[in-house]
Amino acid sequence: MPPEAALLSLSTSVPPHIFPQKDILDAAWEVFGSRFPDYGRFASIFANTGIIKRHGVKPFDWYLTQRGWPERTEAFFEGAEALFIEAATGALAKAHLAAADVDTVVTVCSTGIATPSLDARIAKRMGFRSDVSRVPVFGLGCAGGASGLSIASRLAQSRPGTNVLMVTVELCTLALRLDELSKANIIATSLFGDGAAAIVLRAGDGGETLIEAVGEHLWPDTLDVMGWNIDPLGFGVILRRTIPEFVTSELKPALTQILARMDRKIADYDKLIFHPGGAKVIDAIETALSLHQGTLEHERAVIADYGNMSAPTLLFILERNLAKGLAHRSLLTALGPGFTASCVSLRRAA
Repeated sequence: MPPEAALLSLSTSVPPHIFPQKDILDAAWEVFGSRFPDYGRFASIFANTGIIKRHGVKPFDWYLTQRGWPERTEAFFEGAEALFIEAATGALAKAHLAAADVDTVVTVCSTGIATPSLDARIAKRMGFRSDVSRVPVFGLGCAGGASGLSIASRLAQSRPGTNVLMVTVELCTLALRLDELSKANIIATSLFGDGAAAIVLRAGDGGETLIEAVGEHLWPDTLDVMGWNIDPLGFGVILRRTIPEFVTSELKPALTQILARMDRKIADYDKLIFHPGGAKVIDAIETALSLHQGTLEHERAVIADYGNMSAPTLLFILERNLAKGLAHRSLLTALGPGFTASCVSLRRAA
């Protein structure tokens, strides 16, 4: 058996512009209130998210003017490249590595389109070698933190001793749509922020946190649960089912199936770590798994401080768990487009 991949370091990054939730609520009333007859029914969503503030790659007023693909793409390149470099540099420094030591780069992003990919765009500035292997991954959405870590760990395991850098960067705020008068767009406006996270992995050589198993579950006939609608102005969010209700009924059976393939049970884990879609999704997770209310304290704290940053969010939560001292065995779980549950089983090295 090849050696397990070990997590050597983790670093997170957010853009400089801070948006208090109360300011976003006020601006949303100005933008949507007079044009959306049902807006009053949805305005309470902002107060029920559990969010205090979020971060964005552009100043607040930038978002109050309708933008098209060219402007959104320019903002994506500028913001995503900066966050990639900051998060990746931080993770490499914590692992006592230079960019030239990286053998494989896994880049997870679903909120912008870049060809050449982000890793190629910043390769020279980072100092990656010319023979570095690049693995850009698109379309995982909120599941990307767990799925990306799964992909990166298997690549590390396939070549023991090599250094794998996994970076996930998401600029969800760039999908804000002033033209869409829909509940889905209001929910997105109330929830999403920008951020990035990077992890360095290596198999067979050091690291206190081992990735012992990974798994996924894809529900059939669920393409409409979450995703992007693409039109001439850019991405528009798809949220066509009530995700908290879906989580309450479907999460535990899916986790049970995933863990059975790992020869594990939920009870085997000392700590469960989840991507929190929002406050109601956190409540639904606790209900689905019969957890005591407040069990997911780091999930609530990250949502409060940053909102839902899509894929990086789970790794922000993992960072807080690592800082407090990771339990002997932990399970990372995230849900995303597909509709998919992605899991990573972590074990603290003896």
